[in-house]
Amino acid sequence: MKNTLPAALAAALLLAACNQTAAPPKPQTDQDKTVYALGVAVQESLKPFAFTPAELELVMAGMRDSAAGKAEVKVADKQADIQKLALSRQAAQAAEGAKKGVEYQEKMAKEPGAVKTASGLIYLPVKEGTGASPVATDKVKVHYTGKLIDGTVFDSSVTRGSPVTFPLSGVIPCWTEGVQKMKVGGKARLICPAAIAYGDRSPPGSAIPPGSTLDFEVELLDIVK
Repeated sequence: MKNTLPAALAAALLLAACNQTAAPPKPQTDQDKTVYALGVAVQESLKPFAFTPAELELVMAGMRDSAAGKAEVKVADKQADIQKLALSRQAAQAAEGAKKGVEYQEKMAKEPGAVKTASGLIYLPVKEGTGASPVATDKVKVHYTGKLIDGTVFDSSVTRGSPVTFPLSGVIPCWTEGVQKMKVGGKARLICPAAIAYGDRSPPGSAIPPGSTLDFEVELLDIVK
């Protein structure tokens, strides 16, 4: 299990959160925003566990006691159990994501013009292009927006204002297959089941839950020679 922050830093941040009684301050300066981002990082590092509010209170109690030098349990004695807990919670999230994903895939497969392939990809043309179609060995330039099935945007080159270039052989299978169906100048939606996206694990540093079906809108700008 990879730690995103040093344990002492995580403890200090959560301790501050536990002891907060007044309204939390808003980040104003660049330094404030850096410290605020550390708090976000702590929360992101706990996401795989999907803690209930009661469990989160125990996490905070452990952090508070550790910072005070009076922890009741040694981490070394529980390391294997922590790993098991993370894996079991991840599996539960993946199962729930798969169930919701199937419902979404069935819905999108009924959209006008939708094509479902043997891999499970659902291809929905938005705008037909007039240029050439790439092959798996090509490098392409695209704009894209990726969403979860609840509409949450987890990544977007459009928002960043900067298209991306990559080899089609080096991305998730859903993209390798789906972008080959496009022509330069065209736009399409690629509905990607977890099996041809990121599977039962969250990509490092992403907001994609395990087992997620993903919905991408992709514009093929160019085939890079």
